[in-house]
Amino acid sequence: MGKRLADSGQAGEQALVVDVPSQQLYLFESGELVGHFPVSTAERGAGNREGSLQTPLGLHRVDEKIGAGAPRGMIFRGRRPTGELAEILEGPDERAARDDVTTRILWLQGLEPGVNQGGDVDSKQRYIYIHGTPEEGRIGRPASHGCVRMTNADVVTLFDRVREGTLVDIIE
Repeated sequence: MGKRLADSGQAGEQALVVDVPSQQLYLFESGELVGHFPVSTAERGAGNREGSLQTPLGLHRVDEKIGAGAPRGMIFRGRRPTGELAEILEGPDERAARDDVTTRILWLQGLEPGVNQGGDVDSKQRYIYIHGTPEEGRIGRPASHGCVRMTNADVVTLFDRVREGTLVDIIE
């Protein structure tokens, strides 16, 4: 796990690995595992095409961090805080009325031309994020519309720790 990141020359830096089968996100610093978090990737599985509602595979980087200082549960639309706080649902079958992006956003940019960069597979143009969700009870199993969802507490922890430019490998 994370071999491509180690081979990229970034071993001394931070790196994230999102493991789709296990629904886990792993945080590495200087090549050492320093944290892991349960996540939810796409309900429709992995895939890179625009409109697929799938989580794109491959090497990405955190291109922008959005939401520093926002209260936990803040709803974002178009990457802007709405001033509205989401009701956090903790039941495993509870679904929110909307697919709200909450608390923090780590906006991903694909780094592999034709895989997750450019054309109809461009992760940045697909608005693929790591973000908080009101559907916390569904974390740990596929539930998103393409993004990588985290609990609101976990996304704050990750947001505060990682830098823009951090590599993110989404693997199957």
